Amino acid sequence: MTPPPTVLVTSRSFSSGDLDARGALESAGARVITGPAHHAVDALRPLLAHATAWIAGTGPITADHLDAAPHLRLIARYGVGVDAVDLAAVARRGILVTNTPGANSGAVADHALALMLAALRNVTRGDQRVRAGDWSVNRARELGRLTVGIIGAGRIGRGVAARLAGFGSTVLGHDPWVLDSDLRAAGIEPASLNGIADRCDIVSLHAPGEQPLIDAAWLAAARPGLILVNTARAGLVDEAALAKALDEGKVRVYASDTLSSEAGEPTSPLLTEALADRTIFTPHSAAQTVEAVDSMSLGTVSAVLAVLRGDAPANIVPLPSSKAATEDATKEKI
Repeated sequence: MTPPPTVLVTSRSFSSGDLDARGALESAGARVITGPAHHAVDALRPLLAHATAWIAGTGPITADHLDAAPHLRLIARYGVGVDAVDLAAVARRGILVTNTPGANSGAVADHALALMLAALRNVTRGDQRVRAGDWSVNRARELGRLTVGIIGAGRIGRGVAARLAGFGSTVLGHDPWVLDSDLRAAGIEPASLNGIADRCDIVSLHAPGEQPLIDAAWLAAARPGLILVNTARAGLVDEAALAKALDEGKVRVYASDTLSSEAGEPTSPLLTEALADRTIFTPHSAAQTVEAVDSMSLGTVSAVLAVLRGDAPANIVPLPSSKAATEDATKEKI
């Protein structure tokens, strides 16, 4: 008797909304198994050995993972970013990769606005003072009177701009992959990275990748009293340089949904007690709304079911060409 196809799930929030996504897979005859979100190879190796499809969170997916998965046909990324996936290694093995574009964009844009307002209006510090019997007030400013910079103008960045329009804020944006005309159509004034540093009271990060954009030089050029918001990637920020800028008062508040220590790095310098009144952190929860969880779960389940039927799934991620993949393999051996 042929065993049922096995679907490995390593996303922490899969099927935790209103939609019974796990049940949908099981009703289709799949066996669903769960693995750790950190994607440690040794922990996943016995699970990958049987997996036909992998619903994967944000953890790394490397050639070592794929070597342990001889039956794998699909990696369904639970979310949008695929920067943690070794796409060249995937291409060499003929595995499909899909993602769920737009599924959590609104949730993350909402969260960015929540962090802006919490930082601007001293929400967390005010709560702590009242609980301690201190009713003193730190006067704030109004979001609609400020200039906000958006670095990365994809779906989420444009969603933030749309929300800021309701407040009346002036919005600047930088994205090398988006035409200036498209930025203007979204209500965003095009600007360089240095232009955003020089002109903005608040800057919100929505760029892909892990290359630092906010470094010591950028911070030195920034407007004093800056509020910096990050709902994208920890690697976009040089955390040591930012800690220094916070300590010196150059940056007023850093409000972030991600930190380098989340990925197993040493404890972030931003978590020191000395900076506690100038930082606000949330536990990578920007996308964790019922609606977003259901959308991401539905997107990944639809991809898995399509592949099990022998159909092409939606939202296939382009992979390197076979020639490029072969060249990459050759380089790895040199």
